[in-house]
Amino acid sequence: MSVPVIIPTVGESITSGVLSSWHKQEGDRVAVGDLLFVLDTDKVSSEVTALEAGVLSIKVAEGTEVQIGETVAEIDTEAAAAPAKEEGKMKNEEVAEEKAEPKVEDPAPKPPTSMAAPATPPSPTPNSQLPAPTRPEGRVTRRKLSPLRRKIALQLVSAQQNAAILTTFNEVDMSAVMSLRKEVQEGFQAKYGVKLGFMSFFIKAVVAALKAIPQINAQLEGDELIENHYYDIGVAVGTEKGLMVPVLRDCEKLTLAGLEKELAGFALKAREGKIALSDLQGGVFTISNGGVYGSLLSTPILNPPQSGILGMHKIQERPVAIEGKVVIRPMMYLALSYDHRVVDGKEAVTFLIKVKEALENPVRLFLD
Repeated sequence: MSVPVIIPTVGESITSGVLSSWHKQEGDRVAVGDLLFVLDTDKVSSEVTALEAGVLSIKVAEGTEVQIGETVAEIDTEAAAAPAKEEGKMKNEEVAEEKAEPKVEDPAPKPPTSMAAPATPPSPTPNSQLPAPTRPEGRVTRRKLSPLRRKIALQLVSAQQNAAILTTFNEVDMSAVMSLRKEVQEGFQAKYGVKLGFMSFFIKAVVAALKAIPQINAQLEGDELIENHYYDIGVAVGTEKGLMVPVLRDCEKLTLAGLEKELAGFALKAREGKIALSDLQGGVFTISNGGVYGSLLSTPILNPPQSGILGMHKIQERPVAIEGKVVIRPMMYLALSYDHRVVDGKEAVTFLIKVKEALENPVRLFLD
């Protein structure tokens, strides 16, 4: 009996996607739960597994755009598996050897040569018979954008066109955070099973600043202003398929250890392509860390409909003046992009100062 393999529903608003890669081949025997293929949509990538055991017959090639509910393969629950690949390889090698064996033929008799007539020299090969020059290939590669990349492009352009984006900057001395991490790292990791990174400090600092400046924790919806009283923070994660922003829920209730565990879970999901649509929804503010790629300064773009996004950057030792003396400190530039329709400049600057103050005195965040 043949059982169809169909594109499953992966989200309320998702109607199509791209079958990006098959993990099984034509004629393979599959078991229940085996990974069959990966479906890329404009929001997430989903792994589709076998619901029946049997022999796979593929109907749709990789890279094809497919609709939700479309049949892309069949599983024959009664058929035997295709012959082993090694047997096929051996047969191919035997055929190749047969073709490679030279055929021995009797040499044809040579016509007699007259001593009086000189041998005619071979005529030069005309230009038309010379091999054509090789044309350079591979100068460009053309391929369709993935659904996720198309969605990212549309959303970024929409953010630029539909919001009054302004960016304000400050810098933070990371000495205290770095010293505290070094001091407690061994015990923290032994107790909680995760490393204490920088991002958990930044999330806690952002939550504190949002509580102090609630206007940034708001968004426009038509002609209404929606004020949020919760703190679900999105953390931008770069993946091979594009930028994703999984959301950490109720960050005001989580300790640094709880935040680090959540971050580690999302990092694993991102590597394995298992971030779900529900993981990306509902954030009120976003943090983007370009510093991991070496960025010294940038102007991040809003993640609609949010009104603010904080850009972290590379920690770099620089000379700074402290109490009348020039000292070398590990400094980081901070950038806050905000929707000027919702947030005034004074509020944005104050918010960034609150983040700076929390990071330069991190003991309070750690004790929370």
